[in-house]
Amino acid sequence: MSLRGAVLGNPWVGLAIRVILAAVLIYAGVIKIFEPDGARNAILAYRLFDADVATVIGWALPIGEIVIGLLLLIGIFVRWAGLATALLMTAFIFGIASVWIRGYNIDCGCFGGGGDITGEGKTWRYLSEILRDLLFVGMGVWLTAWPVTALGLERNSMLVTYGATPDTELPADQTKA
Repeated sequence: MSLRGAVLGNPWVGLAIRVILAAVLIYAGVIKIFEPDGARNAILAYRLFDADVATVIGWALPIGEIVIGLLLLIGIFVRWAGLATALLMTAFIFGIASVWIRGYNIDCGCFGGGGDITGEGKTWRYLSEILRDLLFVGMGVWLTAWPVTALGLERNSMLVTYGATPDTELPADQTKA
């Protein structure tokens, strides 16, 4: 088996990706939940939405991040949670790129805080945030392509964890629920 074959679709690699994304999303969401005005102000700093829309996003975003993170952590609806993560991170990339292109100097608010800031280094900061989010997009796409991971609560994930395949038939005494 080649290295590529050993990694692509490997349920244990998928588990690692699930746990990393879950930790990032839950952490980011919990921080924003406890400072909803901070999330709203961070969204306003992007200058893409009016105050009413920013307020709604400021409340909805952390809840969405926590829900997606919990789905990934538990290992259910992995394909959909991976897709949602990839789309969310893509939106973040576009937001960061838009303020960079327009010349604004803001803290992205990804992990709390946010808003206009002063100082140098925005090029490196924006580039590193975009590269980080691109990595998260790739991880979300991975889970969308290979949603069967180890230690998940979905049936196929549980079968893989214990060395079976989705086509494996259960013994007759275990088929009764």
